[in-house]
Amino acid sequence: MEVASTGVEASADVSRQLEELDAAIERYVRPDSYPVAVRMLKPGEQLPKGVRVPSESVGERWIICQSIGIARRYGWAVAVGREDVICPAAAVAFGFRPPVDAYLKGYIAVGMYCETDEAAANLEASTWRFETGIYDRLCVAPLASATFEPHVVVVYGNSAQVMRLVNAALYSTGGRIESTVGGRLDCAEIVIQTMQTDEPKVILPCNGDRVFGMAQDSEMAFSFPWHDHERISSGLKGTHAGGVRYPIPVAMRTTPTMPKRYQELFKMLEKEDLNSSR
Repeated sequence: MEVASTGVEASADVSRQLEELDAAIERYVRPDSYPVAVRMLKPGEQLPKGVRVPSESVGERWIICQSIGIARRYGWAVAVGREDVICPAAAVAFGFRPPVDAYLKGYIAVGMYCETDEAAANLEASTWRFETGIYDRLCVAPLASATFEPHVVVVYGNSAQVMRLVNAALYSTGGRIESTVGGRLDCAEIVIQTMQTDEPKVILPCNGDRVFGMAQDSEMAFSFPWHDHERISSGLKGTHAGGVRYPIPVAMRTTPTMPKRYQELFKMLEKEDLNSSR
């Protein structure tokens, strides 16, 4: 029987599970950046070992998509909260600051993402959000080296790699992955949507993630609750054994059609072989 972690710090069993999940993703998905562990810290919870707060450690204020990008590309463990996150949409969505009336009316969305005030207000109303003050900080780290038990795991990859993770998630249950996408504030879709629905999600990186988190045009993301780690690992192994693999095996075993002159020359070679064998 597995012993779960009773707090923020990862137990020995959780550390082993983190390493095993990372190894499965590396073997079967082969992403270009580190899979990332994400945990929301409640007020009063201590920072896990080895996690740095950018405003304190490097004198910079990092937003959430940027922090996830740094974790998956630099391999750093980072925690950001009220004093770090200067993206107002993320600060409100993650409950670090209460929404003001201008936010609710779509002040930052109108003219940029939406044509009208009504559309902008509707966009903000549909954003995934935590209640203000429920959490103090967001904590991210590469999966294999995380010193905390995550709430969410997120993996960036190309569409084929994300497909493999979808295959894995559905291996034992079937069905479909249902996700919402707004082309904006994908950090909320990665973390808040996944935690509130308690289901895996396919994520389309937003404009901000591309600008500040350095998400590439070729990338998508896949997030899932930590308690699904065995489901994902066994699903990756099972679908791989079934022939759904990455890199995708392509249909190469066929006799190709050569250019006309190549065909003519090959007939000459065959004729020469025939003559010389007589």
